[in-house]
Amino acid sequence: MAAIELRGRSALVTGAAKRVGRAIAVALGGAGMRVAVHYNDSASEAAETCRRVAAAGGQAVALSADLRDRAAARKLVDDAAGAFGGLDLLVGNAAGYERLAFSAVDDAAWDRMLELNLSAQFALASRAAPHLATSRGSIVFVTCASATVPYANHLPYVVAKGGLRQLMRTLALELAPGVRVNAVAPGTVLLPDGVDAALAERIGKRIPLGPIGTPEDVADAVLFLARSPFITGHEILVDGGRNLT
Repeated sequence: MAAIELRGRSALVTGAAKRVGRAIAVALGGAGMRVAVHYNDSASEAAETCRRVAAAGGQAVALSADLRDRAAARKLVDDAAGAFGGLDLLVGNAAGYERLAFSAVDDAAWDRMLELNLSAQFALASRAAPHLATSRGSIVFVTCASATVPYANHLPYVVAKGGLRQLMRTLALELAPGVRVNAVAPGTVLLPDGVDAALAERIGKRIPLGPIGTPEDVADAVLFLARSPFITGHEILVDGGRNLT
């Protein structure tokens, strides 16, 4: 099958104000797409993402929503589809990340991670599905390499991302043949703020293709899946081979 032409099509990218989400939005803009740039409280960063999408050759609109509120997540899809007259691609990138010792995992911490990283993703996907079926579009979730090789001290996050991978696989069955559903699982492509040079070097040495990747590596994988008409239910690890070690 021929690759899908993305130019002129529309996408919603959650968590697109900065970091990996921004790179994905800009890459989609570079492919000529119209991009709904979702943010929660990073309005100025979302505006900058919109400027970069336009500079790359696309069109962009910024939309705000707190995805922990599933009604707000569903309204976000409605707003994105309304802005562009439909929807061809949903990229579920927004996520919460929290380092937490096992002894500190309580109900509140569990709910924080699963609400945004899993429950909101289902709300977005279920609302987007009718639009995507009309356009023969697709969903790409951003999972995590930790769903393959778990991180210590991140139990609720890792469990949520593992659940998101299974949500992707199950939706790929449920929504076929009209909607393709895939995932990209980043490894270390950006370090958290405040990581010192010595720790960054140690992390990089554990990655066969290290030192570390870039957000653009993740964006390239999203583009590949968005253009691929005969791939569904698949997760691409973008981790430089870290899972092998």
